[in-house]
Amino acid sequence: MSFLTEFESQLPSALRKKFQKLDSPCAIQTYLDSMPYIGEERDRSPLNVMLDNQSHCLDGGFLAALCLWRIGFQPLLMDIVPYPGEDDDHVLALYKIEGRWGALAKSNYVNLGFREPVYKSLRELAMTYFEHYVSVHQEKMLRGYIRPLDASRYTHLNWAVDEAGANTLYYKHFYGRPAIPLVTKSMVKRLSPVTDRNYKSEILFTNLNESFGIRKD
Repeated sequence: MSFLTEFESQLPSALRKKFQKLDSPCAIQTYLDSMPYIGEERDRSPLNVMLDNQSHCLDGGFLAALCLWRIGFQPLLMDIVPYPGEDDDHVLALYKIEGRWGALAKSNYVNLGFREPVYKSLRELAMTYFEHYVSVHQEKMLRGYIRPLDASRYTHLNWAVDEAGANTLYYKHFYGRPAIPLVTKSMVKRLSPVTDRNYKSEILFTNLNESFGIRKD
């Protein structure tokens, strides 16, 4: 039984039909957006994300990568990061069409999700999140990105179904790699604060109780 076939076999009939209808990046993003964002400590496998109908950026990102894999894309994931301990990182499921990069993501913030496949490089793609990656203190937080991980290399962990295997992938192989800087320290010192008007636009539809610095971890 293939990796994807085994995943589908574990889904109840209604969820299996839903999974099979996720036939485009836009459809996958719409499904991610339909779930509540819960920023809890538990990191679910893609199976448990669908069963529980909730996610955050890490486990939602891996579900998105699995969905992209089913429709012919590589299951690639990239992390964009602040300085450690200053905000949440943000996981992107990547896809490429005609040599251009796009992304899917589960986020508590409406502007940190979908990107069309129009970007020439991963750096160019990552920088589209720069002005939107803001803290509850109205600061711009994006500092770097981590080179993509190809989740198809880790099928031996059964990460789509097994939560322990998923967490081994998340914490042993995905997290902890060095970040490529997007801005210098001098650039950071010159950054302007996010205006009240812009901040209000960034937190539309956001549950601030689930945001870094406010939620109870």
